[in-house]
Amino acid sequence: MTERLSDVTTGTATGPAGRDSDSYGANQQADPYASSRQTTEGTVYTVTGGDWDEVLADAAGDERIVMNLGPQHPSTHGVLRLVLELEGETVTQARSVIGYLHTGIEKNVEYRNWTQGVTFVTRMDYLAPLHNEAAYCLAVEKLLGVAVPERAQTIRVLLMELNRISSHLVALATGGMELGALTGMTAGFREREEVLHLLEYLTGLRMNHAYIRPGGLAQDIPADAPERIRAFIKVMDSRLPDYDKLLTGQPIWRNRLQGIGYLPVDACLALGVTGPVLRSAGLPWDLRKIEPYSGYEHYTFEVPTSNEADSFARYRLRVAEIHESLKIVRQAVDRLAPGPVMVEDAKIAWPAQLTIGADGMGNSLEHVRKIMGQSMESLIHHFKLVTEGFQVPAGQVYVPIESPRGELGYHVVSDGGTRPMRVHVREPSFVNLQSMPAMCEGGMVADVIASVASIDPVMGGCDR
Repeated sequence: MTERLSDVTTGTATGPAGRDSDSYGANQQADPYASSRQTTEGTVYTVTGGDWDEVLADAAGDERIVMNLGPQHPSTHGVLRLVLELEGETVTQARSVIGYLHTGIEKNVEYRNWTQGVTFVTRMDYLAPLHNEAAYCLAVEKLLGVAVPERAQTIRVLLMELNRISSHLVALATGGMELGALTGMTAGFREREEVLHLLEYLTGLRMNHAYIRPGGLAQDIPADAPERIRAFIKVMDSRLPDYDKLLTGQPIWRNRLQGIGYLPVDACLALGVTGPVLRSAGLPWDLRKIEPYSGYEHYTFEVPTSNEADSFARYRLRVAEIHESLKIVRQAVDRLAPGPVMVEDAKIAWPAQLTIGADGMGNSLEHVRKIMGQSMESLIHHFKLVTEGFQVPAGQVYVPIESPRGELGYHVVSDGGTRPMRVHVREPSFVNLQSMPAMCEGGMVADVIASVASIDPVMGGCDR
């Protein structure tokens, strides 16, 4: 049996071939710089370098190395590449390299009609798809000069706040995973599933909904939606206190985040940083309060802020914002009143007076019979509206909203045609990521992970 045995500490074979060789290469070859030993995996050579002493002498006092962190790394919060210059464990220079999730969404939107553009922008920040749909549609509606019905506005607010909750839960969960708090990760994704189940019930899809359309919504929410939403709120109210028990007071969690990723308010303003990062520095800048849209002026809620301006403050702020979003959801459910969810203008409402079939995937047979049997003009109108789309008056607008990561703005240009001439997005992940070097330089490598997680960039939006 000794032929097949090996020393588990070195891999050296204890059989006849390797018995006389130790782990440091007693079985010497002629070359003094490349000793060898026999192991169960074959011959292993140990190359000493020979002139290593001289190399060390030349590099004395200069221990800086350049290290790639990502883009394939479980702790870079997505396909983000960080190039770090290190002196020991201290980061002396940090740079972000983006573009690994590039999709060309902005350019693709210019080759589709105005309604089809929704299906692209919803895939941009894939953790806040409904915010992208809402911002894009608000820009198109501003160019059209139309106002969506009251019920559609209320449902938009309801969906955006549910989406904000799910996005913040992912920020908490992935941040916990990256710092080793795996129970925080499983809890965060568990609660996120509750939100996604509800969104699937309301819109038909868990993500990339394409539910908010220019002029209103694709369809109304189910009749028993208020009861389902109130049941969800009850579940969240019972589970949210667990995050304070699990993370907020946990000494390791606090030590990993407190004083880490410090970015004061003047640095935020200089870099254009918005969202929770800016509010963690003490400035209560929230577009839902400052420049209300979709009827946010009718809702009562607070804008949580902090003065610590560190990663721990951003964590606590996101937990507080989940509570505030639940408060808005409650009010939105109470505000739901009967009415249409799409503008009455048949030249904009796409598809006009749509009735969904039993499978939820296509037109109902009654709707097909109506548009085909009513008149040839009705059929032609339906065909042109779906294939060609509606025309939008020439002009340009910029519409910002408050996404879970900050100011999400759509600059949309129309030349009067049936598709956009230009769509450019002020994406908060892209802008906020510029704060990474200011947060990380001078700190430790491990603190880079906490800082990036506290920014919560979504690379789908950053690389769009």
